Amino acid sequence: MKKVLLALLVSLGLQTQAQQPAPYFCCDSITYWTDQGQGFNIGLDTSNIVHNPDSIEVWWAVCTNGMCYSGDGMYDYFPQVTTSDTLKVGYDVYLYENGVAEVCSREDWLVFDGTNWVLYNMNTVGINELEFTWEDDGIIYDMVGRKLIEVKVGQMYIRNNKKYIRVK
Repeated sequence: MKKVLLALLVSLGLQTQAQQPAPYFCCDSITYWTDQGQGFNIGLDTSNIVHNPDSIEVWWAVCTNGMCYSGDGMYDYFPQVTTSDTLKVGYDVYLYENGVAEVCSREDWLVFDGTNWVLYNMNTVGINELEFTWEDDGIIYDMVGRKLIEVKVGQMYIRNNKKYIRVK
């Protein structure tokens, strides 16, 4: 009887937990905006988020010319940035709802096009083949690629792209 009662209580407890929906966050609905002007203004855009979390924390990182600057809040300003810089912009957004946290992170490269900060496309657009022209120059190399003046008996060497061993 105790086992049946215990199994019933456990199953009711599991059903109660299963009925509580897990919070649904959507990192892909979060983006940011930039403002052209002196320095670099940036802010979080949550206008497309599906529902309202209990709270939001935002941590910014802006890197340029080998230096990185950090900030926090829904909006931040980086006076060190000039419009001639290429920027690496990143954020970590912490969304809290019902005691559950989700972290949304993003990194982009931006350049100023004369009017606005725009995404700098870092995708590979082409790879060119290297063309080698090989010339038989008669120079002798050891197996590591160092030039040799003389070759000892029993030593391996390379001449004109072929391997040899000196026997006499």
